[in-house]
Amino acid sequence: MCGIVAIVGKQEVAGRLFEGLKRLEYRGYDSAGVCTIEGGELVRRRAEGKLGNLGQELEANPLAGTVGIAHTRWATHGAPTVDNAHPHIVGPVALVHNGIIENFKPLRDALIAQGRKFESETDTEVVGHLVARAIEEGMSPQDAVAAVLPQLQGAFAIAFLFRDHPDLVIGARMGAPLTVGYGDGENYLGSDAIAVAPWTQRIAYLDEGDWAVVKRDRIEIFDRDNEPVEREIVQSGASSAPVEKGNYRHYMQKEIFEQPIVVAQTLQSYIRPFEGEVALPDAGFDLAAVDRLTIVACGTSFYAGLVAKYWIEQFARVPVDIDVASEFRYRDPVLEPGALALFVSQSGETADTLAALRHAKAQDQRIAVVVNVPTSSMAREADLLLPTHAGPEIGVASTKAFTCQLAVLAALAANLAIARGRMDRDEERIVVDSLQQAPAALNAALGHDDDIAAMAHLIAPARDVLYLGRGPYYPMALEGALKLKEISYIHAEGYAAGEMKHGPIALIDDNVPVIVLAPSGPLFEKTVSNMQEVRARGGKIVLISDSKGLEQAGEGCIATIEMPQVHPLIAPIVYAAPVQLLAYHTAVLKGTDVDQPRNLAKSVTVE
Repeated sequence: MCGIVAIVGKQEVAGRLFEGLKRLEYRGYDSAGVCTIEGGELVRRRAEGKLGNLGQELEANPLAGTVGIAHTRWATHGAPTVDNAHPHIVGPVALVHNGIIENFKPLRDALIAQGRKFESETDTEVVGHLVARAIEEGMSPQDAVAAVLPQLQGAFAIAFLFRDHPDLVIGARMGAPLTVGYGDGENYLGSDAIAVAPWTQRIAYLDEGDWAVVKRDRIEIFDRDNEPVEREIVQSGASSAPVEKGNYRHYMQKEIFEQPIVVAQTLQSYIRPFEGEVALPDAGFDLAAVDRLTIVACGTSFYAGLVAKYWIEQFARVPVDIDVASEFRYRDPVLEPGALALFVSQSGETADTLAALRHAKAQDQRIAVVVNVPTSSMAREADLLLPTHAGPEIGVASTKAFTCQLAVLAALAANLAIARGRMDRDEERIVVDSLQQAPAALNAALGHDDDIAAMAHLIAPARDVLYLGRGPYYPMALEGALKLKEISYIHAEGYAAGEMKHGPIALIDDNVPVIVLAPSGPLFEKTVSNMQEVRARGGKIVLISDSKGLEQAGEGCIATIEMPQVHPLIAPIVYAAPVQLLAYHTAVLKGTDVDQPRNLAKSVTVE
């Protein structure tokens, strides 16, 4: 959500700032802007909608200047209009801001009472007025920022540009990520390493409460007490090459088809195939002593965690509590000191999940994190870091990050079972063999792409779609419904199949497609029974199963999707592919913006 880029450069920066915004486009946004210092004045260009609109504005009205800030905005306070787009200019100050200033209203009311005029509806402009007022009263930019930051409540990353200081940008963070980049005669700020990767690999991550004075020849970092501090300079490893779609129509499609290779890459870190062993990074604590686990996540990551609950309780016999991160702190859960809390996130910066992590840490929980960005805030605060290796995920709707999360969580479930003596060596070898088969099985599932595309016309006209599954296929039904909602804007719900007769069956008629995930096995007959209840009421069934399941129950369905027959541990990973493809092809048929669906952001960095 939202993106910040800033350059204190040697040459004109507007073009590079725009390039940096393009690299942050995956985060989701609804307006964008750039501001530089030109002829002793702050000059900006802003536009609603896609970055192409800002590009046209910059082409028609170019910006000079060797120092500048840029932003992609996802609307929180105020509609996505040009007036509300960043950067905001208030007198001698321009600024861009990710996050939310929770106490903006009393601050704004006080400023208005003093006669200050506002041009936008945003919380961000309040910060600009506070800093501008301090400068107008005689403070230096550094002193003004240091005085204003303690007045702000909420989560934020901010970059300031100063009209009368053309060799200066100041950045600050609290609860939202911000990175400083070290160049050759110039320096940078970015929301993440990807933003500045074309110009430098030498970066430092600001800690909570840090603020940084960025000049061409140096960067000075201060902590929340305004004391000078050093933050480790690391090699980011972020690619300077733009992520291309290649021969694919959308990033989401490309990322769906990358799943066999990225799941294989991820599993390489967690299994030793020659020894037939499952391996985790050193936890620094005894996994055998874990007698209760709390899993916390949001959205798709929550559904990955829900699958893991089934696995961990089945294989390791460890009781698992699972919470939506936005609810976790507010219900004040009972957390026994020394227990393990596991947080799952693609970005490692999701505001609700990060806040939940810190709450658990304050309750003396050991912290494990499954994350795709090993330098993220969550990763840096973990006792046990379990990275996925999905690579940058550009499509807003998560696909390859989800299956990589499942791969890691499957390895964790097996490792817990081994540590607690619930899985012997022969069973461990079977698990390792099964995990090794996951990439090939995913590839086989993706081989049905044309068949799935051909059935999208059965789903696209629907107003409502239901997904059904039992056991770990219940969270897969939830995930399938979420994918369809996210990118096609069709109302969809996932249900535990046995719950249909407890209310949702009232929704069934001949206009409601019902997607059933039911591999053959112990739960198959029960699921088919629920499927027949739907069919008896006119529901249109799409059955996703293996050849044995389709042979038994495929007759009378409007469509079937055949999956390979695999070990139950990896089946949820494999069954992710058809629900992703069905959502993708339905959205393409409806003509929606698949990669950047309306109202959604890739990384949700506000609560």
